[in-house]
Amino acid sequence: QVALVESGGGLVQAGGSLRLSCAASGRAVNSYTMAWFRQTPGKEREFVGASTYNGLTTYYIDSVKGRFAISRDNAKNTVLLQMNSLKPDDTAVYYCAGAIVGILTFDRAIRPDEYNYWGQGTQVTVSS
Repeated sequence: QVALVESGGGLVQAGGSLRLSCAASGRAVNSYTMAWFRQTPGKEREFVGASTYNGLTTYYIDSVKGRFAISRDNAKNTVLLQMNSLKPDDTAVYYCAGAIVGILTFDRAIRPDEYNYWGQGTQVTVSS
C-alpha cells in the first residue's frame, strides 16, 4: 500500500509561485506514473499534469503549459509540482496521484480512474 501526502499549498498573489510536494511512503513509486489533479467545489477532478515513471515524458493540460512543471526525485520518493505565474483560475485543491502502470499514454493519464493511490489534497488559493 502506498500513502501519498501533499504539502506546499497556500495563499499567493496572482503572478506568484508555489511548489507543491508529494511524499510517498509504504512503497517506492519509482516505477509508477505520478500525476497532479485539481478540484474546485462542484466540479469534477481535473488533470493538471503527469510524469512517467522515469520522468522522460510529462503531460500537461494546455492551461498550465509553460507555467507548471513536474519533477520527481525517485531517490526521495517525492514528486514536485512547480507552479509559476499563478492565476486566480488555478485556485483549487491539488491532489497527488500514483498509477502502478509506469507509462501511461496521455489519453489514459488524464483519467482519474487510472490511478491507484491518492493523497488528501492541499489547498492552493491565488488572489487577484
